[in-house]
This record gives sequence, C-alpha cells and structure tokens, in this order.
Amino acid sequence: MLILTKAILTLMIGFILSVIMGLIMVPVLKKMKIRQKISVFLTKTHKNKDGVPTMGGIIFIIPTILTMLILLMLGKIEFSRNLLIVMFVFVGYALIGFIDDFLIIKRGNNQGLTEIQKLFGQLVIAIIFFAIFLKCGHETALNIHTLGIKIDMGWFYGLFLLFVLLSGSNAVNLTDGLDGLAGGLSAIAFLAFGIISWGSTWAAGNEEIAIFCFTLVGSLLGFLVFNTHPAKVFMGDTGSLALGATLASVAILTNHEITLIIVAGVFVVETLSSIIQTISMICFKKKVFLMTPLHHHFEKLGYQETDIVKGFWVIGLILSAVGIYFGVWL
Repeated sequence: MLILTKAILTLMIGFILSVIMGLIMVPVLKKMKIRQKISVFLTKTHKNKDGVPTMGGIIFIIPTILTMLILLMLGKIEFSRNLLIVMFVFVGYALIGFIDDFLIIKRGNNQGLTEIQKLFGQLVIAIIFFAIFLKCGHETALNIHTLGIKIDMGWFYGLFLLFVLLSGSNAVNLTDGLDGLAGGLSAIAFLAFGIISWGSTWAAGNEEIAIFCFTLVGSLLGFLVFNTHPAKVFMGDTGSLALGATLASVAILTNHEITLIIVAGVFVVETLSSIIQTISMICFKKKVFLMTPLHHHFEKLGYQETDIVKGFWVIGLILSAVGIYFGVWL
C-alpha cells in the first residue's frame, strides 16, 4: 500500500512543481524570444502559433529530476542501477534536444542539429545505455513474461535496444505537432508503464522506476496546463526526444518491449504514416496521405485540432488499458 501512497504523492508533487516551473519559465522564454518557427506547409490554423515559446520540455524535465533527487536524498526511495539508467537516458536525450532547439533559436530558422548529428548523439547515449545494461547483469534476451517466451538474441540484442531507443525518441518527436498531443499521449503512456513497472517484480528497482513514471506523469499534467490549445509553450525537441527514449528504456528494463508497441500504438502509427509516405513518394511519386505525420492528414481533411487531439488521447488511453492487461493482468 505504501507504493500506492508514494505514487499518488509524487504525481501531485510533480504536478505542483511543474505548474510553478511553467509560471516562471513561460514569461522567461517569451522575454528571451525563444520562439517556435512554424513550417509554411502546415494549415492556416498553425500560423497563429508562430512565435509561441519553445524548449518547454524543461517545465516537466526539471521538476521530475528534482523530485527524484529529493526522494533519494531523504531515503524515501532506494537507489538502483536501473533507476540510474532511466534518469541517464532522460537527461541525455533531453540535452540532445536542448542543443537542437538552441541552435534553431540562435539561427532564427528550423535548422538545428543535422539529422546525422542528432542520430550520432542518440547512438552514443544508446551505446552507453547498453554498456551499463550489460554491466548490471541483464540478459541479452527478449523475455516476454506474460507469454512465458524467452528468446536469447546474443549480440543482436544490442542492435535491438538501439532500434527501440531511437525509434521511441523519434516517434514522440514526430507526434509533437498539435497542442497537447504528444504531452497528453506521453502522460497516458507513462501512467500505464508506471503500473506495469510496479507489477514487474523480477526487475531490480521496479518500484523506483514506477515512482519515476508517476512523477513524470504529474509533471506532464502540469506542463499540459500551458500546452493544451491554445498552447502558451511547446515542449520542443528538449522534451519530445527525452520522453520517447525514456519510455523505451523503461520498457526495456522491465522486459516489456512488446507491450511498448501496444501502449505507444499512436506514436507507432504516426511514425509508420511518415515512413509509408516517404516510401510511396520515392517509389511511386504518389502520396498515400494528404500530409504526414497522420495528425496533419486529419487536419487537411478538415477536422478541428482539438478534436484530433482528444480522439488520439482516447485511442492512447484504450491502447494503454490493453497494454496494462497484457503486461500485468493477463
């Protein structure tokens, strides 16, 4: 019962600190003219978003890290290597996103880090993740506890982890295109993985990872106070890269890589829509969708932004419920 108390309390703390951080940072970001540049290819409804502050990921990143450090120092949660890995990935990918956002703002256009530079940074952190992962005694096997399936992948498991981390970080980054969309879906997904981590008793430090997830959920809810339509701030790559990679790392450490596909189903579909569009354009010179990622396709069809976001949230909630059932209850 204590873990439930900790979960609810840390969620509340994350929310309160995030709201306070937002009240401080949004005016600061505006004053510093850290603004978002909107693509000319987007619908007319996006034009009024030009100039909205970006780099808002710090609004939920700092409160989450601060809360976890305070809990560790007070001895309210125990230190574990798995928790260290999760926090390392969270901060590491946030730094890559921060550098990308900073360069975009400094140059006054949408040209931040090149795709190669960004990919290199993500690979470096992913490789360090895998090195610590092995040092902590983790098996190089795909272990699906729910179905009693264990597949020893050997060295190929390292490539698999790299793929999961990079796919996760870029999937959330692609989805971050409408007010509150990526933030809301991430809050739902981390709530699901908080519960899943709590039930993953075979994973060292599973309760601490669960507490981290619940804290981040609270911080994301605080961020959504400023990010829902009409958004007063965007998370930028600072937030989106960190969220996707961290969600993937939690799934890996709790042996729920397959469950991740279910819980992050909306992110997966958003990514697939962009891949399908690219392949179709290269091979057949034809568009499958009016615009990608998928949320922009619905915008082009005439759906309201708020309706698209709410619809995707509902789908994300349903998929998370299925993921919890598959990962814990089945």
